[in-house]
Amino acid sequence: MQSGDGLIVFLVALALGAWVYVYARSKLKEAVEDEPPFEFLADAEVPEDEATELLKARGYSVLSGKKRIPVHIKVNRSETLQSRLFVDYTVEKNGRYYIAKTAKERKPMERTGSCVRDFLLVYQLLYPKTAGVLYVNVPEQTVDCYVFEMQAEDDDTETP
Repeated sequence: MQSGDGLIVFLVALALGAWVYVYARSKLKEAVEDEPPFEFLADAEVPEDEATELLKARGYSVLSGKKRIPVHIKVNRSETLQSRLFVDYTVEKNGRYYIAKTAKERKPMERTGSCVRDFLLVYQLLYPKTAGVLYVNVPEQTVDCYVFEMQAEDDDTETP
């Protein structure tokens, strides 16, 4: 071996090791990001009702029925309040996942920005990997998809 050959071999090995590390890391990141956002919500039993029939008629695959999500709220770090959120359905269409909420006769949702925000935004924030939140209105036979986009307060550009 000539003088300096050891350095060249070391640099080639170092470059090869760095390339393997970056490649493996990107593949692992891809695998994690491509994982369905809520496999833990999938049920073997999906209820057969008018809402699921409407979703299926619109091309959605219903993955699960109603799920209860407990919410614990700390007040001043001492008192704890209890609440819960209910996800009516988790559905999939064309590889994209959605949370579905059904219209309630006793608590209708107006189609105004503030009302839609109050009713549905929490589900988009709860599952940020979802493609949107579906609002299923069985009596009217409609399925509306709401997608929320956040905009910084100082950003003056309008979104279409």
